[in-house]
Order: sequence, then C-alpha cells, then structure tokens
Amino acid sequence: ADRVLQIGELVDTLVSSTDTERHLLLKKADSLAGRERKMDENEESAALSAETNEPFQKLSASPSVTSSSTPSLSTQGPSMHTSSVPSSAPSNTPMPESPFPKDGEIDFGFGGLDFSRRAYRVANVPPGEYIGIVSQAADDPSFLFMERDANSKIQLKIFAFEDFPSSAITPVPITFADKTLQGAGVSTTREYIYVIYSGEVKVLPNSIKGITALKSDAKYTQNIVDTGALAISVWPALEYHQMYNDAWRMLRDYFYDKDMTGINWPDVHARYLPLVKRCVKREDLNDVLEQMAAELSALHVFVHDGEYASPIHDSKLLAFVNDVASLGATFERSADWKGYVVTSIPERDPDFNLKDGNPIYSPLSDRVLRMSGQRGLQVGDVVVGINGESVMRVPDLNMLLRGMAGQSVRLAVLRLASNSTTRRALEENALEDDDVLIPEPVIAVPIPSSGVGELLYDAWEWKTKEMAQAMAKEKGFSVGYLHLKSMGKDDADAFVRGFYPDYNKEALIVDVRHNRGGNIDSWLLDALQRKAWMYWQSRTRNITTGGLGWDEHFAFRGHLVVLIDSHTSSDGEGFSRGVSELGLGKLIGTRTWGGGIWLSSDNKMVDGGIATAPEVGTYNANFGWGLGIENLGVEPDIEVDNNPRVAYDGKDEMLEKAIDHLAQWLKDEPVVFPSPPDRKDNSLHAEGCSAK
Repeated sequence: ADRVLQIGELVDTLVSSTDTERHLLLKKADSLAGRERKMDENEESAALSAETNEPFQKLSASPSVTSSSTPSLSTQGPSMHTSSVPSSAPSNTPMPESPFPKDGEIDFGFGGLDFSRRAYRVANVPPGEYIGIVSQAADDPSFLFMERDANSKIQLKIFAFEDFPSSAITPVPITFADKTLQGAGVSTTREYIYVIYSGEVKVLPNSIKGITALKSDAKYTQNIVDTGALAISVWPALEYHQMYNDAWRMLRDYFYDKDMTGINWPDVHARYLPLVKRCVKREDLNDVLEQMAAELSALHVFVHDGEYASPIHDSKLLAFVNDVASLGATFERSADWKGYVVTSIPERDPDFNLKDGNPIYSPLSDRVLRMSGQRGLQVGDVVVGINGESVMRVPDLNMLLRGMAGQSVRLAVLRLASNSTTRRALEENALEDDDVLIPEPVIAVPIPSSGVGELLYDAWEWKTKEMAQAMAKEKGFSVGYLHLKSMGKDDADAFVRGFYPDYNKEALIVDVRHNRGGNIDSWLLDALQRKAWMYWQSRTRNITTGGLGWDEHFAFRGHLVVLIDSHTSSDGEGFSRGVSELGLGKLIGTRTWGGGIWLSSDNKMVDGGIATAPEVGTYNANFGWGLGIENLGVEPDIEVDNNPRVAYDGKDEMLEKAIDHLAQWLKDEPVVFPSPPDRKDNSLHAEGCSAK
C-alpha cells in the first residue's frame, strides 16, 4: 500500500516535469514497483546530456530571446565559440566497466537491510587475539579470521553464522598438519581468497562454498597454484623514481616535526631528483637517498635493506660453499714452526653460552674437544695442516676452511703448549736439532663466519667482567658488572642475569659502550631507583652471615657508574641521560653518538628497503627537545678514552678509571648495613613499669 501511494504521488508530478525530470521520476517509480526500467543507449545518453547541459542552458537563457529564435551551432559560420571546441571532444559512448569493484552503497531503508543484518553480527565474534579479518563470504554472513592462538601460532578460523534473525556463531578452526600459515587475503576484485601454508598457495572462490572447501581439504592438496614460474617484471629506472618519491614523502609524513624544522622539503625533493635519473643500480639510489635524508640533520636516519644484485643469485648452496668458516681462535703465521701459532682462544661465560638453544664455544677450546675424548688446544700450540693440506701452501689458514662450517675437519697440531713434556723441553731448551716433533691429529668442527663476531664479543664481555671484579677485590670492595649490547628483549635478560645476583654489592658498573639502542631504558631506570625500606635479621643471621637482609626488595644500595663511549647510541644514550638526570650515578667515558629522536622503522619502500624517519621527539624541562642528546651526545661526568694500542693489548683504561673512582667514592661515602636498633625491654624492671 505504501508503494502504491508513493507511485501515485510520482505520477501526479509527471505532467509538469521536464524531460529529464520525467525520466528520473519514471525510473524511481519503476524501482518502487519492483522492476527495472530498461533504456536503450541513445535514450540514456540523451537524458544524461540534457541533465548535464541544463544548468548551462538556464544560465544562457534570455527573456527576450526564445530557444526557437536561437540559431543552432550547425548553421552558424566560424566564431570564437566554435573555435574553442576541442577536436577530440568526448563522445556520449559509455565508458567500459572497470574490472575493479566499486564501493557498495549502504542502504538502511526498506528492502535494504542486508548490510545491517550482516554487519551487526561482527559484535558477536568472541574475544581473541585476532590478526585481522581475511574476508566475509560474498553470499553468506560468515567470516574468515586470522587468529593467534595460546601458543603464539597464527591460524585461520571460520565463524559460521546462523540464518537471520539468529545471532548464533560456530567457530571452526582450520589447521593442516606439519604446515605453517604464512599469509591470507583476497584478490583485488574480491572474487577469490588466497591462503599460503608453508610456501604453497591455495586459491578459492570468496564464497561460503570456497570457505568450506578450505576446511574440507584436510591434506591441503586441492586448488594449489603452481608458483614455480611466477615472476614480476621490474623497470629499475621507474622503480628507483618511485622509491625516491616514496622515501621523500614518508620522511615528510613521518618526521616528528610537521614543519620539518624549517627546512624547505619540496625544494630538497627537487634538488636531488635529477640524480635519481643517473642511478644505474640500487646502491646508487641508496647514495641519493642518504644525501636527501641527511638534509634533516637528524641522527636516526638510516638507509638500508632492499633488493640488490647478488653474485650467487640468493643460492643457499653457493652461500654455504663460499662461507669461510672459523676455528674460533686467533693465529699468527710462523715460518719457524711452518704453521699458525694459536695466540688466543676466546672463552665466554660458561653459565650463559647458548645460541639458538645450543652451547657455543671456540671449536678448539677444552670445553668442546673433551666431549669427544680429546684435549683442547692452548695458546702456543701450532696448527700445521688441515685435512692433509699444509697451511703454509695458502696465503691464509682460513682458505682451507671454505664451505666447512659444521663439518668435521682433521687438524695436524704441534702441541707445544698443551703437551707438558714438549712444553718443558722447550722451556729448558732441551730439544736437539735432530729431534722431530710429530703433529697430533685433532678433529674439530668449525663455526660459520657469522658466529665469530658474536663469540669474540661475548668473550670480551666475560673477560671484562672478570677484570672488574678482580680489580675491585684488589681495592677492597665488591662490585657487580653487566654489559648491555643493545636495549631489546635479549638485553633485558642480560640485565636480569647481571643485576639481580649482584644487587647487594657495594658498587655496580653498567657498561653501555657500543650499545646499539632499543627501548627498555625506563624499565632499567625503574629497577635502579628501587629503595630498601626495611631489613631482616634473626638471632643468628643477617645480611653479612647469609641472612635475608633486604633481598625481597632487590634494591641496589651502593654506588653506580655507567660506562659510555662514542658508539653508545639511541636508547643507550637515553638510559645514560636518565641516570644523570635522576642522580643515580656517574657517567665515565667519552661523549656518545647523539641520537635523541627515536623511530619505529616502519616506513618501508616497495622493495623492502627503507630510509628511516626520526618519528618520536623527546624533551624535558632541563634540556628541551632532544634531551640534549640529538646532534650533541651525552657528555660524561669524568672523561677518559681508551688508547687503541693499549686496548689492543687488553688494557681497559675506562674500566680502570671506574674502579679507581668507585674506590674513592666508597672511601668518602661508605655503603654500610644499617645497624639494628636496641630491642625493646619488656621485663617487669623496664623503666616506668609500676608492676611489683
């Protein structure tokens, strides 16, 4: 009845309507009647043309000139008006339909409740750690979600909905044995769903039938796409231009100051753009991006990652056979002994030596070789051969270890130091000229080149800790020492390992030299600010005799020194500034790197490369923007630098200064255990007691 009434009202208005208005009203009436009005192309084009030109006709109409007396354009000679019409004026032929879907119109009116009926159900999805909505079926209100489960594993889950008006939901997880979900999404036309499990791509229709087929394919064998021949064609010159524009734009949009600290940023774009045309390889583009981004004069601007030409074509096999493995020791070539003399075997903390769950030591250390019934090498032993080849026949010993990482190799070793008989003979100069030393075979397993730096770094850290404790013992006080490589998750573990066993020492050294930054400074400062407010003591025990003391607070009560240098960067500097601002301790070393505007490194370019944008400015009332760090660095309270030559010999002048300063500090302000007060006298003879 309502539709009939509305159609009647439309018919009443048709008599007084223009052609265009009449066409639109008829179309609306047909829609209300439940059918679609069909028009041929000429009728629709004429209607559209009339509708488009009507405002201009009204503007040009004159009361004294009627439309019938106005000469048509076709009967007029050339004029200024006709000459302005372009020769390639657009025709009235409809444009072809775009292959991409248009945004659907949302209609909440009568007969248009489909959207609302589908949308309200999202609120009924149970709580969970969802990564995102993959799709809602085109012909069904059911959803396909990506969810992180209790084991931090990402999986797909179907949420099947009952028919309207029911709001019941049935969750249906999708899992495949021995396969890991790597991604899921919809095609650009939204007609298909794709899922990727362990490198295999499956494509299905974006419909309830397609979603259920995903669940029913238990072995993950159907609708698998052959990706072996998939490739993408890239025009490097155009891609470099795009990446330059993207890097410039994202620096503009991500930089912490919307005014770009007064820099004319469009002018910077124009200045370096001509150089992009001269880039012939990705490394050239990096050079341009570095120069362009450097105009910001901000320290947290880095250009890295991306796609580069590889001489080994990303082959894992070629990478392995060309990797130069290492025996995890340093050597010195000796013509006298016709081999390489061991000069050092790095040792790391035996209690914390795991890498990816496996213990890592030098392959020549006693900790490793004794597990196979062999003896470790010592400084002074000589390696004369590897796998039957003399080490003197190659320019460097490591050339014989190419492609040998993780493989057993046979070493020929003169045990000049680790064999007691030979060592004594050498010390007593008892070897005759005609004495022949027989090399001893040793089976070792070299480590990859990527693990050498970490082994040496960890060994330096362990050695420095032992040096600090030994020097403090000589000075007559106890000290805790911990080194933080960066300020990330692993470094939080390092702080826990180094701080809590030594929280009750008289002094603490936190070494952030070479610190690469992160974001845990606030957590570290919070732990260092703890205060002890009560103590434990029984009749026989206190903190000096194994009692509890104040250990449940884990509050450090001693004197703190932080070691810094020119390679202390980012959050390592933030931590150092916090120690200084909060009055927690003294800074010893050299001025730091100077990066006080932080970043998240999420403004990636199309090939995965990035020109990082300093996104988060820092400030306080004392230093203002950058905390006095940006472009300046943190100045130490006591400046001392390590002489490179002396440091090479194992001497650490910064550490020695820290120990000397702490010794004097403790002499001036000793850290003592608070003496307990006198116990209360509860006897009848206590003063003031009136009891008899």
